[in-house]
Amino acid sequence: MFIQPLDLTTLGTTPGSTTGTSAKNNMDPAASQDRFLKLLVAQLNNQDPLNPMDNAQMTTQMAQINTVSGIQELNATLKGMATQFSSLTQLQGTSLIGREALLPGSTLTYKGDNAKAAFSLDAPATDVRVDIMGTNGEVIDTLQMGAMNAGLHGFDWNAAGIDPATVKGFQVRAFNGTQSVSALALQRLSVDSVSFSSGSIQMLLQDGSSRTYDQVLAFM
Repeated sequence: MFIQPLDLTTLGTTPGSTTGTSAKNNMDPAASQDRFLKLLVAQLNNQDPLNPMDNAQMTTQMAQINTVSGIQELNATLKGMATQFSSLTQLQGTSLIGREALLPGSTLTYKGDNAKAAFSLDAPATDVRVDIMGTNGEVIDTLQMGAMNAGLHGFDWNAAGIDPATVKGFQVRAFNGTQSVSALALQRLSVDSVSFSSGSIQMLLQDGSSRTYDQVLAFM
């Protein structure tokens, strides 16, 4: 005898009800199992006693309700994880305010008579020098940084008495003995404020530009 399988789509809905309690019950695996058992008992009570449901059909329908319950539990877990991730993202974003974002570039950032920037060394160096370059390609000043390890390094330059409009930027010369060491010039820009859009952090920087979190190489 062919028995029409239970319509499991009714397990996730409550006819004629759109209240918050009904929506919560719809996502409750225990409530879904209870509705399934009630439907199964009703089907068994109304089946042909001379040609009852066989064991294979019973097993198939039990497997179906287990699958539905498992999917509901997984959805609830993922929803909880997404909420926690969003909260952590916002907490991380607010902690960035006031810190300095490092971006590729050789432009100096000014605050009064002080100018600042950073660089990254690919390897240790025994002699590192930072040249402040003018708009005509001339060297305005040279900072002797000495020996430095590989990695990120920030520096400040006293720009008192120098018009920022005459400064093009800086360049790094690094050597380990007689061998040149590669260096990446970096801008240092303070994070003035943050906002959140579609789960991502958007930062307003000191120079008025807006950058996303993944566009920043590092923070100081």
